[in-house]
Amino acid sequence: MIWFDTHLLVVAFGLMVAATAVVILQQRRSPQATLAWLMFLVLVPYLAIPAFFAIGFRKRPRRSPERPKPSAIPDGEMTGHPEIESMLCRYGLEAATGGNQFNLLVSGESAWADLVELIESAETSLDVTLYILGNDPVGRRFCQALEAKARQGVSVRVILDGIGSFKRPRMALRRLGAAGGKVCLHSPFIHSPFGGRLNLRNHRKMVIADGARVWAGGRNVARQYLGPAPTAGRWHDLSFRIAGPAVARYVSVFQSDWKAINGSQADMAVSVPQSVGDSVLQTIPAGPDQPDDPLHDALVFACHSAKRRVWVSTPYFLPTPALSEALSIAVRRGVDVRLLTPAKSDQMLTDLARGSWLREVQHNGCHIHFYPEMIHAKAILADQLIFVGSANLDARSLLLNFEMMVLLYSAADMAEVERWIEGMLAKAPVGILPAGPVRRSIEGVFKLVSPML
Repeated sequence: MIWFDTHLLVVAFGLMVAATAVVILQQRRSPQATLAWLMFLVLVPYLAIPAFFAIGFRKRPRRSPERPKPSAIPDGEMTGHPEIESMLCRYGLEAATGGNQFNLLVSGESAWADLVELIESAETSLDVTLYILGNDPVGRRFCQALEAKARQGVSVRVILDGIGSFKRPRMALRRLGAAGGKVCLHSPFIHSPFGGRLNLRNHRKMVIADGARVWAGGRNVARQYLGPAPTAGRWHDLSFRIAGPAVARYVSVFQSDWKAINGSQADMAVSVPQSVGDSVLQTIPAGPDQPDDPLHDALVFACHSAKRRVWVSTPYFLPTPALSEALSIAVRRGVDVRLLTPAKSDQMLTDLARGSWLREVQHNGCHIHFYPEMIHAKAILADQLIFVGSANLDARSLLLNFEMMVLLYSAADMAEVERWIEGMLAKAPVGILPAGPVRRSIEGVFKLVSPML
């Protein structure tokens, strides 16, 4: 009967391979990515099956209330750029809102001072989402500030990414919990391998005070990002403070994330904050909780519609083929396309993988500016469209991670970001160094793996 048991095992495994192939074919991916997964399944099925169910899903349902979808907005009532605003509304996102106050925070010291002031001035609630909370003096002081507010009776809720904040300040967080604060982990490292969530990281960074003010952007809370005093080697990054009606969208996103993690509704007010300024903003949440990819598609649209310039600041450059083609086409249309990125980032493998993409867009006419220090800022300027926030210009941020970006429409706000990137470009040499056949081969291997994301 041994042969019969073996036969049943072979049949069962074959059915499992076939079922996995069906699931792969139903995923929303490029044909190249789908083919890569299918080849992996055929060649090494015993590795491909657990790998796919652990990291292969790009979208997943959220156990949270449906976010209301806005009705169609007449063009005459739009407050931002009519084409892209209406496009994002058709993806189910809210329209741009006026009456906001937007303050760009360039230095790590100003970002820290603003964050501390936001926490200390909170009266009813503090709601935090971070990818990285460092186990260093800055991370611990941040936890102490939250703990002090919790002891004063302020409702404190914290969402940390389970992988990004794996080395979090655990003792400080325990004290925060003892003071009444609540801390939840998004997709911790140890969970069911068939949960399909290990690859879906929460990369959002936001601190919401009283449901009316938000501190957000590209910075995590750790010493390399910000702090009370200048530190050698601190990364260049961008944060911002928003007050006004646009904050309601951040509140909605936090509510959804909180419920998805712990299954309970966050006890937060969702009333629209009062008008406090002249800034017009449109928030763009992106990630597995969105049925489509509004941020990615908005960036592709911005590149195709730009007539004068497309300037990009990103720490990592691993674009989708559609976005790479959009940048190359923009160059050939006579658009000034510039990419600001660190000469050497903190991710060695990412630096290897980006080489082929960088050489391709440079060959097509894009100016590559390598900054001598680490840049972690994420900003895209396409004529009068300026995006800032948490998303890198790579496939992971644009198609996998939970992200939050802001589209600026007001001239004064756009001018602030423009001045910053102009100053950084002036300090960054242009041109990628030539590479020999060995390095090009290594870069090509890493590029082949990227479609499997």
